[in-house]
Amino acid sequence: MDIGINEQDRQHIADGLSRLLADSYTLYLKTHNFHWNVTGPMFNTLHLMFETQYNELSLAVDAIAERIRALGHYAPGSYADYARLTSIAEAAGTPPKADDMIRQLVEGHETICRTARSIFEVVERASDEPSADLLTQRLQVHEKTAWMLRSLLEK
Repeated sequence: MDIGINEQDRQHIADGLSRLLADSYTLYLKTHNFHWNVTGPMFNTLHLMFETQYNELSLAVDAIAERIRALGHYAPGSYADYARLTSIAEAAGTPPKADDMIRQLVEGHETICRTARSIFEVVERASDEPSADLLTQRLQVHEKTAWMLRSLLEK
């Protein structure tokens, strides 16, 4: 494979994107869980907001996995892989109250921002513009989503 990025850099980028994929999938699952289980006076608002968010995350995991494949590596795809790679805690057995759901999702989106930023050094060094573009797009979505969720917690 000769796409202008050496194997070592492609491996490092794929490793970083695998962590981003695991974080994104874990947040997708948590958001979907909260969509199903939210209760309280903000039910309709949160139910619809969480649905929009998990649908966006569903598309994102596909884009991230396909970038890993374009770099010549296999994308992780099992719960065991994601549990090993993610920085995001799974949702506890009993669904939390709505405000705690929001806080956990803010934390998840902020975690993904940190994961995405941690990959930029090798991506930039390798002149991997497609991965840099993907990371930039993901950062824009997650920073905006975290802001919108945080705004719901203001009194």
